[in-house]
Amino acid sequence: MAHHAAVITCSDRASEGVYGDESGPIIQEGLRAAGFEVGDVVLVRDDIESIREAIESLVHAGVRVVITTGGTGIAPRDVTVEATLGLLDFEMPGIAEEVRRVGMQKVPTAQMSRAVAGVMTREDNRAFVANAPGSKGGAKDTITVLGPILGHIVAQMDGVKNH
Repeated sequence: MAHHAAVITCSDRASEGVYGDESGPIIQEGLRAAGFEVGDVVLVRDDIESIREAIESLVHAGVRVVITTGGTGIAPRDVTVEATLGLLDFEMPGIAEEVRRVGMQKVPTAQMSRAVAGVMTREDNRAFVANAPGSKGGAKDTITVLGPILGHIVAQMDGVKNH
């Protein structure tokens, strides 16, 4: 049975229909390729409460992997990291570090991402939550890093040994 994953695009302009979401569908397809069942990309404003509500709603519904895209930089409305940190039980810093490292091989500005990754628990569900940059390249870098290890992450969250 495939686990459920979800993508949240955090962007005022994409959520208002000013332009199309380009990074969310890349992550969505990468999660499917990694064997996860993935619904439609959720679009939310660059707002801490909106982002938190979207993540919590998905985890409460049983989603095991939530990837956000957008809002990881230093612009005034980039608040995805703050929203995520307030929900995590603990961080997994090596994952975000590796996404930045992979990105910096192509563009030096990848080091400006403040993205985080970690695990959160709500009721009887543990979920892996990670932030991805809002660019197409950042989304691809995130899936390149996460795709091969997501099954292992879920198994470890469930206490499966020797996975």
